[in-house]
Amino acid sequence: MSIEMLSESVGQFGYPALFFTLWLGIVGMPIPDEVIVLSAGVLTSIGVLSIIPAFIATYLGVVSGLSLGYVLGRSLGAPALNWISKKKGMNRHVERAQSLLERYGSYALCISYFLPVVRHVVPYLVGIGKMTFRRYALFSYTTGLVWTLILFLVGYVIGDQASSIDAFLNTFTRGIAPAIAVLIVAVIGCVFGYKKYKEKKLRVQARVDQDPDC
Repeated sequence: MSIEMLSESVGQFGYPALFFTLWLGIVGMPIPDEVIVLSAGVLTSIGVLSIIPAFIATYLGVVSGLSLGYVLGRSLGAPALNWISKKKGMNRHVERAQSLLERYGSYALCISYFLPVVRHVVPYLVGIGKMTFRRYALFSYTTGLVWTLILFLVGYVIGDQASSIDAFLNTFTRGIAPAIAVLIVAVIGCVFGYKKYKEKKLRVQARVDQDPDC
């Protein structure tokens, strides 16, 4: 989808066009999420959209589309995986998503955001694995906010330079995205590690308070 096409859609349907083009990506529409989010930033930069409602519609479209995959995986189970596996060329993405989950567990939700197509497969798999929605939302929604914000702001900064968008996408996918994914995983790991440390410290203190002779 080009900036011109998205601009026409927004002109006709308003901000819901942003939401639904991203939301429908989960059912296989050939619209790269990265291009839509960047284009939303561009349209904001040139005055077609207002920045706050455009960002909100974009972010909600991203996380809602991925959440639909989680819901389908959790409610349908294995048939959901069979459905996406039957699509042409999807087997390698499913295998990559499974590999990420085996290696990184819940953090695969963070990393997958920066991997086209794989980001749509991982929610299915964690849903099939019966991950709680609270845990899914913690990892997916926070990373989705960072991912959307980065691309949206880049689109805003580069304006209507379509060639710059293409160049950025190539650089982002190959180099910047993995680095950001690793950074996000590291930050989340530190937060959880600190939380576990505090919980352990409180348990030790509670035992000491109950038995001062320890």
